[in-house]
Amino acid sequence: MEFIKEEIEDMRDPEPSRIKHEDTEEQIDQVRVQEQRQELNEVEEEHRNFTIQRTKAKKTHTCTQCGKSFSQKGHLHIHMRIHSGEKPYTCTQCEKSFSQASNLSVHLRTHSGEKPFNCDQCGKDFISLSNLKQHLKVHSDERPYVCSLCGKSFSWLDCFKLHQKTHNEVRDYMCFDCGKSFTRAEHLKEHQRIHTGEKPYKCSNCDKSFSRSGNLKSHERVHTGEKPYDCTQCGKSFTRSHYLGIHIRKHCSVSQ
Repeated sequence: MEFIKEEIEDMRDPEPSRIKHEDTEEQIDQVRVQEQRQELNEVEEEHRNFTIQRTKAKKTHTCTQCGKSFSQKGHLHIHMRIHSGEKPYTCTQCEKSFSQASNLSVHLRTHSGEKPFNCDQCGKDFISLSNLKQHLKVHSDERPYVCSLCGKSFSWLDCFKLHQKTHNEVRDYMCFDCGKSFTRAEHLKEHQRIHTGEKPYKCSNCDKSFSRSGNLKSHERVHTGEKPYDCTQCGKSFTRSHYLGIHIRKHCSVSQ
């Protein structure tokens, strides 16, 4: 009987104790993993806070007029041109001036015809990356510009601004000759020249005269060939902002 009892004891399954030991090791491993993850999260959080503080500390150059801060003195110097109106970079072909060299570089492409940014969906080319990004909305359903007054949404900022005018315009200045009204006094003054026949702005190239300085500038582009108004949706250029506005409305009517 003792022999049988010893044999039975020897034949007992050692598996439960092994499983229990393995479970314990697995639990220890899980705890270690959790601890490591927590340590990693703490390190990442510390690094993030350090980066934020370093960025804040770096922005030591502050604009005295609007309070905006910059990490480099050169960036503040460029920003100050917004307040001073300084435009040191001048186009040698049409004498238009810019506050930044990069803006002049983009402008020069209106003269050269260079359009290095290509849409990979429709093949259209653009003079700047920002124009290409604006154009890409044509291929998506994105409408980020929402009118707070009527809820209408638009894909392009230009269309949104045109729409806002339907809500915002108040015409307080009226022409007593024809009854037409205007939002600004200077617009009324310019309009009244239609009735008086006054044309104080003369072209130095052909002696043609105009009632508005803007019309003279637009006319001079006939001589220079400049087309400074670019459509951000398709890249087409125009000599007058008015023509661009008409063109943009065609895009707006298609996108709505």
